[in-house]
Amino acid sequence: MRLLALIAVILALSACTTVPEQIQGTFADISPARVEPSVFGSDVRWGGVIVGSSAKDNQSCLEILSHNLDKYLRPKLEDSTAGRFMACQPGFLDPMVFTAGREITVTGKIRNIEVKKVEDFDYRYPVIAVDDLVLWQKRQVVMRYRGFSDPFYDPFYSPWYGRRGYWGGGWGGWGPYPYYQTGYMEPVILIPKPAIIETRD
Repeated sequence: MRLLALIAVILALSACTTVPEQIQGTFADISPARVEPSVFGSDVRWGGVIVGSSAKDNQSCLEILSHNLDKYLRPKLEDSTAGRFMACQPGFLDPMVFTAGREITVTGKIRNIEVKKVEDFDYRYPVIAVDDLVLWQKRQVVMRYRGFSDPFYDPFYSPWYGRRGYWGGGWGGWGPYPYYQTGYMEPVILIPKPAIIETRD
């Protein structure tokens, strides 16, 4: 029963993930690492992990470490990056909500490039004026049981054969009667719904 309940939870939570309509559409194929003045004004859809935030002159800006997006338009769990960028919009984005480490996807127009210090390095940040923004919920991890099987459904199973002869200590992972094969637990990352969706429309 516990195994069935866990499977039901995994399926239910996985089914919750959809692509938010606010960030669907066609956008310019420009990465943050390849922004030059010639592409200012282009509409892009970028995502990544929040590094920090700032608020000034009735505007909030998020510093984001970019990552490629998956089929749900959520940043992938990967180490590769196309660099950092800034996503700015009018109003206040609370830094207690938009905290470092949260995943985010934004759409908007490339506005300009700002040079800021990253430690002692002068870093060129592409800046986009945000049209739509999705702050994703934190990923959840559950434990999935693997390796369980019932010998009566195993086409190669023989109740008379064991590793050390008939009725022995088991073969291929089988233990004593009732001959249930042992398994193991492994973590599974579930991808839930967006936490916050903001749009300028």
